[in-house]
Amino acid sequence: MKTKLALITSFLFSTIVLSGCERAVVFRPNGPVSEMLAKTINTSAIILFAILAIVCALFAFMLIKYRASKLPKDYEPPEMEGSTVLEIVWTAIPIIIVIILSVITVKTTYSHEGVPEGYEDQKPLVIYASSSDWKWHFSYPEQGIETVNYVNLPVKRPVEFRIYSFGPISSLWIPQLGGQKYGMSDMVTKVTYVADIPMSMEGKNSSFTGRGFEKMTFEALSMSSQDFDQWVKDVKANEPKLTEKKFDKLLDTDFVGRQSYSSTHLDFSPPPEGRNAGHNHGDGDDEDMNMPGDAGNEDHSQHEK
Repeated sequence: MKTKLALITSFLFSTIVLSGCERAVVFRPNGPVSEMLAKTINTSAIILFAILAIVCALFAFMLIKYRASKLPKDYEPPEMEGSTVLEIVWTAIPIIIVIILSVITVKTTYSHEGVPEGYEDQKPLVIYASSSDWKWHFSYPEQGIETVNYVNLPVKRPVEFRIYSFGPISSLWIPQLGGQKYGMSDMVTKVTYVADIPMSMEGKNSSFTGRGFEKMTFEALSMSSQDFDQWVKDVKANEPKLTEKKFDKLLDTDFVGRQSYSSTHLDFSPPPEGRNAGHNHGDGDDEDMNMPGDAGNEDHSQHEK
């Protein structure tokens, strides 16, 4: 009895303490993509809790209805045959549940891959996000600047991250903006986010890449368009240029802090897209993957013909 009371007390104490914890960042979305994902998680959770409640209710009903009773020792229960109807019902119900959850998940996944609804006509801000052991490099080809271990982006404008890696497969994830996207060494993957309000958010690598994995975090700061333009001007005016020698040294250094440069590494170390890709993925439309203003990148199909 004492053990049972102690367990109940511990459970209640844990419930009270944990209820005061801050909500997970995925449930504090900052943009249409993360809002869509949060709604999907909530919908799936509601369905699962409803299933759990029904199962617990049926379990309690069976325990009460068919509990042991005082019957003669020579009592023999009547023979019962299986019910085809019941077997069909309890086989069909899990199938229906899986179908519903699958439709919700697949629909959300495909929607996450495109430009958020309402922003299709806006020109996205392109940011190349490349990882190395164990840091993040963010290159702004249109602005001609680069940052390390932090990224700034304007609100109310689609931001297209083009992701790749200088080492093992990594995964860019800013939970309050949307889901994760893998970055590989021989190709570029894309994900588009939109931030609704100015906010400081934490980004991370959601794929384990070795001993320095836990330090691959960065600040993603959404700001007004005016503040973003002013920040770009400050970086171009006050920060040094990123040379190839400095960039090679940066790649070889395991851990560094926040850094800013008034040029990018894209000129002397281009991303693996277009004619620089290790191999082709998707529909083969390399033109869309070229860097802004890079008219010299030819389509693979021209060489193959």
